[in-house]
Amino acid sequence: MYEFDDSRLEDPDVLRAADHVLRPLAEAGARVRREAVSAELPLNRLDADGRPRAMITFGPEARLLRAVLEPTCPVPLVAWPRLGLPGWVGPLDIVVVLGGADKVSLAAAFEAVRRGCRLLVACPEDSVLARQSASASTTLLPTSTGDPLAAAIVALVALHRLGLGPLVSPEAVADAMDQVAADSSMALDATQNPAKATALELADAKPLVWGGSILAARASRRVAEALRSASGRIVLSADTGALLPLLAEVPPRDPFADPFEETGAEPRPGLVLVDDGLDDEQAAEERTQLRSAALAKDVLVSNLSHTSGTAVERYVTVLQQGLFAAAYLQIGLGRVRMTS
Repeated sequence: MYEFDDSRLEDPDVLRAADHVLRPLAEAGARVRREAVSAELPLNRLDADGRPRAMITFGPEARLLRAVLEPTCPVPLVAWPRLGLPGWVGPLDIVVVLGGADKVSLAAAFEAVRRGCRLLVACPEDSVLARQSASASTTLLPTSTGDPLAAAIVALVALHRLGLGPLVSPEAVADAMDQVAADSSMALDATQNPAKATALELADAKPLVWGGSILAARASRRVAEALRSASGRIVLSADTGALLPLLAEVPPRDPFADPFEETGAEPRPGLVLVDDGLDDEQAAEERTQLRSAALAKDVLVSNLSHTSGTAVERYVTVLQQGLFAAAYLQIGLGRVRMTS
């Protein structure tokens, strides 16, 4: 059983040894810039002439594309989870593939070429997928970092230029990621570092993560995955209908309990609310319900919040906040493989 030790979050030797956990998060913005530069030439060739009938997306961030595009996309779009393409897809449609050598990506590219679809692919230039998808109707966005989120940002830029999505600035997205990295620097203590503060709040908790808007809900799932991996605990990301009953069943905290005798006790939930400032009326009401239910049971509420900038900039900000918090939780629990 791992026990959280808050001194690890301020120990320079521990933090330096955990550099391999924190550095990839700090370099997220640089990866977005790198992918944008790599794809600059094919991006400049794109225009909005010839709107497709429909769009089908594949890959690890296909659902992110759908979440960003759905509010404004002028054509129907589907994030397809299975091998091959739906039977109705043909030359009038565009297929977007974000991926590598996995079966789903390769099968999608093969079928799209066979059926004469317009194809937008984000992958390394020397990959099997690049070769599989080569055709006169294919636009290849070359990637090199192996970061699915960075590739998805570049794909969103391409889709905007095709007239299918909102304006996305890779530089602004990268700046937002850099700001989270600066705010979450290992050199800052928990009073100045919101990621360390969130890790302290979740030190002994089983997190319940919730986001109101479409993109905040997507971020909540990604953050829950990171917290689950960091802590080895049960972490749930769900809608309000699933979380309210769980909060209602939380036993009241005993004000006379000795915290030093509670070692090994069942962890209490901790509620993590993801807020990108884009809640609709229903989501705002549900946020209030969850907060009230948590406070009524003395459940600590943590907040991942950013309410300025475009929807994508807000998404990457709250996501990176959560990922940094998960990293510090992992460090505080002593679950990091230390390197010298």
